[in-house]
Amino acid sequence: MANWDLSDLEYWDAKIREQAEALGLDCYPQEFEVCNHTDMLAYMAYSGIPSHYPHWSYGKSFEKLKTLYEYGVSGLPYEMVINSNPALAYLMRDNSLCLQILTIAHVYGHNDFFKNNFTFKTTRAEFTLGTFRAHAERVRGYTEDPSIGVDRVESILDAAHALSLQRRRNLAIRKLTPEEERERMLQAAEPAPDPFQRLHRRSEYVQPDLQKLPLNPEEDLLLFIGDHNPYLANWERDLLTIVDDEARYFIPQIETKIMNEGWASWVHREILNAIELPQELHLEFLVRHNQVVRPAPGGLNPYHVGLRLWTDLKRRFDEPTAEEVEEYGAPNMTGMQKLLDARATDRDISFLRRYLGETLMRDLDLFEYEPKGEDLVISKVSDKQGWRDVKEQLLRNVGMAGVPVIRIPPPSPRPSTKLAYGIAPVNYDRMRSKGKAWTAPLRRKTLQRLRRGVARRGSGGLSAPDVRKRVRVRTTGAERPPDPLRAAPRRRCDLSVLAAKRRGPRLSLLSAYGRS
Repeated sequence: MANWDLSDLEYWDAKIREQAEALGLDCYPQEFEVCNHTDMLAYMAYSGIPSHYPHWSYGKSFEKLKTLYEYGVSGLPYEMVINSNPALAYLMRDNSLCLQILTIAHVYGHNDFFKNNFTFKTTRAEFTLGTFRAHAERVRGYTEDPSIGVDRVESILDAAHALSLQRRRNLAIRKLTPEEERERMLQAAEPAPDPFQRLHRRSEYVQPDLQKLPLNPEEDLLLFIGDHNPYLANWERDLLTIVDDEARYFIPQIETKIMNEGWASWVHREILNAIELPQELHLEFLVRHNQVVRPAPGGLNPYHVGLRLWTDLKRRFDEPTAEEVEEYGAPNMTGMQKLLDARATDRDISFLRRYLGETLMRDLDLFEYEPKGEDLVISKVSDKQGWRDVKEQLLRNVGMAGVPVIRIPPPSPRPSTKLAYGIAPVNYDRMRSKGKAWTAPLRRKTLQRLRRGVARRGSGGLSAPDVRKRVRVRTTGAERPPDPLRAAPRRRCDLSVLAAKRRGPRLSLLSAYGRS
């Protein structure tokens, strides 16, 4: 039985809010919901959203989490926070009072980060819960429609989920409208001013092709397919838009995992040290805190790395060493002011690139290993010669950097490479793997999902005369030249991926980094 009631939580919540304001945090109004372990498993399966649309994959995720929990293979999170206004957090009913206090303080750290970090500015937190609820109602309406049904809805959602992360990553950069893109192309086509034009022929003006589609490489795959495939029904376009909206909500959390968890861990440590917990609660807090932020064997704990980075950053501006003053100059702000500034203006890749230095990397024992035969061999360590290489490898694996990029470029003038569909003439999709191996099975699955969207005529598929050209997918990686992969039509118009001639580069993994 839990040794607390709601009045205890209200008392400690008030004290925690007071300390959060003293630290300079700026939070949304915060709401808490107490739930049991079954509810928490359901929220985990639905990515923390209480009113998510139904899909078979979420039921599968729930059964897997439930089985692992019941057999003691994995536990449950202490809390779960939704980026909304007001923010909503779930507390486990069976947690002790000390764990609830720690969790509440941790939640306010996430709340402040959601409200102030630039990557979350486009998520429209005030509409989060209402938007997800509206999405769920629309999807359920399509599944209950006798002319559509569950199977057709789930078929579209399967393909959309596979491509959901294929969209713009840095949402803080506004996407140009088609009119702005045309204006920029016209300006770029104008010959540059030439002070020596009397000495040689003037550059000829070449009229840009403003009718091609897309005008520039397109990263928002689902939106592009929904806008420009005339064979999709309205309900299919709506499903693609729903999945893209939800990807836009989750991408900032992927991009700031280390910063976000480290910031919340730093906040809960500072708050609980300031509110003077009773001795019996403080001892349990030390144990629980260290369980959260301890290093993870064989992987990277974002709580641990993030907390160490935030702590070291504050020290560098409050108590810099002589070497740091010589290298970076004297601090121009206090440590807390720097923390609040970095919390608002960085994401994981920029945060690590700026503030993860040689000394801290050595303290964190970061190193790189790679497979050799059946063994894993350490290839680089964080010494004076290798720490930069280890850091670059870490940066290639944080946030969305581990997700391959698929872009639809402007059409090629060569007619033999066009798609014969009644959509935009996409000649190839270029994937930049950033060092990640894009294996043949992954290429095959990706192309099948992409084909389902771009080559779809209604619900009955394509007829034979509609597909007569080849889809060409070119991959580029940091360790090899471009490797073309062809997909040729077969009977019944199924696009099958031919076997790649060469294997992709094997990724050297960081022993101190893993997905969390």
